[in-house]
Amino acid sequence: MGRKKLEIKRIEKNSSRQVTFCKRRNGLIEKARQLSVLCEASVGLLVVSASDKLYSFSSGDRLEKILDRYGKKHADDLNALAELMLKLVESLKEKENLLKEENQVLASQIEKKNLEGAEADNIEMSSGQISDINLPVTLPLLN
Repeated sequence: MGRKKLEIKRIEKNSSRQVTFCKRRNGLIEKARQLSVLCEASVGLLVVSASDKLYSFSSGDRLEKILDRYGKKHADDLNALAELMLKLVESLKEKENLLKEENQVLASQIEKKNLEGAEADNIEMSSGQISDINLPVTLPLLN
């Protein structure tokens, strides 16, 4: 017969909570030790209790060495991510410049067509008045 499934929620009774913490912490440390032995892995484990008491476990290597290796690996990942972000920013700036140029070309074409239409209708408008009419047509660009 199997065990009853335990609902994971905060244990209200302080003494029961402390007993459960100790048992589960010891079980977690045992699993970390087994992982280290079976897989020849460097395992570092930090547990901080609700009363701010620190428990640690490390296999083979010192915990500081394991954390240092993790920090170096994480720094390499952050550097790669930063390089990728810079490339994306450059790409977006190029796209922005292309869109600005395209916007200017379209605005000048619209202004030219409006001038041709104004001449055909014998309406006299300055280019400033025409560009004022076409202001909503231009694309808003991000800075």
